Amino acid sequence: MNLKSVLAGAGSYLPGNVLSNADLAARVDTSDEWIRARTGIKSRRIAGEGEFTSDLAVAAARKALDSAGKDPSDVDLVILATTTPDKTFPATAAIVQAKLGVPAGAAFDVQAVCSGFVYALTTADKFLRTGDHKCALVIGAETFSRIIDWEDRSTCVLFGDGAGAWVLEAQDAEKSGDRGVIATELQCDGRFTDYLHVDGGVSSTGTVGHVRMQGNKVFRQAIERISDAMIAVARKAGIAPSAIDWFVPHQANERIIHGVVERLNLPSDRVVSTIAEQGNTSAASIPLAFDAAVRDGRIKPGDLVMIEAMGGGLTWGAALLRA
Repeated sequence: MNLKSVLAGAGSYLPGNVLSNADLAARVDTSDEWIRARTGIKSRRIAGEGEFTSDLAVAAARKALDSAGKDPSDVDLVILATTTPDKTFPATAAIVQAKLGVPAGAAFDVQAVCSGFVYALTTADKFLRTGDHKCALVIGAETFSRIIDWEDRSTCVLFGDGAGAWVLEAQDAEKSGDRGVIATELQCDGRFTDYLHVDGGVSSTGTVGHVRMQGNKVFRQAIERISDAMIAVARKAGIAPSAIDWFVPHQANERIIHGVVERLNLPSDRVVSTIAEQGNTSAASIPLAFDAAVRDGRIKPGDLVMIEAMGGGLTWGAALLRA
């Protein structure tokens, strides 16, 4: 049987605490005008005390399962993309598996920073296509506020917390029609690790550390790398990038999104953007934006959707699916 990965449902979760640009301006030397002009961000969500990455992931996963009409007992694969795990080990995916009541099956984390969800989706797709697993819960969840230096205005204005989840199931390609994951592309260039990194780690410093970024260098890499990945995916699928119905980018910076749109000549009304109210939620940003567009009726079953991201590593990638 020729199998493919089909999206069965999606869900998302945002913490209740809202941190506005005005709130940040009271803490560091910045302003609402400065932040919005450079990033497009107006506010972001912050996880509450005692609210962990696994909690956000579980809340999003439950909504995704409800959307798919699935029970936790249907899931035999949990892949969680995160840079901010609950613990060094075990994997936060294992904690999520237990909290949801998912029976024994494969569960592991993927760490590709902001590209994490694209990496996790691609990994799940390959697992499902083999037939070894039948139903995957793919989650992007972050409590990025825990690794922010709140005195560094170049980074503290960018990031927020949240989670998004997709339920994918293996289906007979002949019976599922056009729906499902069509093509993916993953890349990494480790020569640029110092462009975006955390200055701590278990092996190196024994500390958690804080996010450090050379913003101008990341920006210069982002538009070209992301565009190239999208072109590669479109070529694998045998379409032009302009043929997509919706572009759901990683919500890193409004200027980066606009740069990619202009470079690929995509209609601006096909772009899903949630960055203004959510900021950069790293691995959670794509499924958060996707779910928002599903809930408000923009993305419908059968629509052709392109996702993309670039993150620390530098990692980047894109994926094409029919919803």
